[in-house]
Amino acid sequence: MTMDAPHVLVVEDEQDVSNLLSQHLRGLGCRVDVAATGEGGMERAFADPPDLAIVDILLPGIDGREVIRRLRADDRTSGCRIAVFSVLDPQDLTDLAADAMLAKPFRRAAVAQLVDSFARRPEED
Repeated sequence: MTMDAPHVLVVEDEQDVSNLLSQHLRGLGCRVDVAATGEGGMERAFADPPDLAIVDILLPGIDGREVIRRLRADDRTSGCRIAVFSVLDPQDLTDLAADAMLAKPFRRAAVAQLVDSFARRPEED
């Protein structure tokens, strides 16, 4: 992997799901960090801001809605692209300041499209 690999943060409390998603993201050439809680996700994001954060809504402790709100409010992460990762109806999530929605269970093609749309950095000449 090169230094230009997109950095993706996955905030997901279901270990099997986060493992599968992380494995697929790495296969797409991404550098991946994983957090199982909202608190852990914010800590990782503030320490090493990602290009893209994929955030589950239903998390223990601080939920995904609050994680997204705090990421948007902080100067270190306000420019980060955010994808909501949820089984919830997208109509119930329109109040979030997210850039995209990734449905659970995820489709590999949808993940690839998300990375291509939001996390890939343009090639330097």
